[in-house]
Amino acid sequence: METKSHFDKFEELKIDRISKEFLTETVKWTSFLSILGFIGIGFFVIISLGMMLMGLKFGPMFGGFAAGLIYLIVAGFYFIPINYLYKFSSNMKLALKNNNQAALRCSFEYLKAHYKFIGILTLIIISFYILMLIWFFISTTGSHF
Repeated sequence: METKSHFDKFEELKIDRISKEFLTETVKWTSFLSILGFIGIGFFVIISLGMMLMGLKFGPMFGGFAAGLIYLIVAGFYFIPINYLYKFSSNMKLALKNNNQAALRCSFEYLKAHYKFIGILTLIIISFYILMLIWFFISTTGSHF
């Protein structure tokens, strides 16, 4: 006997007026945050290029090329979730304006991708911190022997 999932009941889930209002408000905030994110990325790129130029001109004592390169890499990582957030908001705006089911589905796909990226990045950062902590404890206790 085949058992149905609880989610099968939601196959034709509808968005009511109140949910639409919540999503409309959410779109305003996600648009705002994604635009701020793109501006922040622009600043990161400008700062990284400046650091790289200073490093080439004055040598490693003024920040250096490597630090600028790290800033550029951070800006690249920052771009991915911000772009997903922007695509969520633009697709959701289109879906709500035109009652477009495909745009609604696409917007939720971008929202999922945004949070998936943030989740994976958070796990990587936490793992990095744990490794640094282990290295710190090993290096400080090892010197006393």
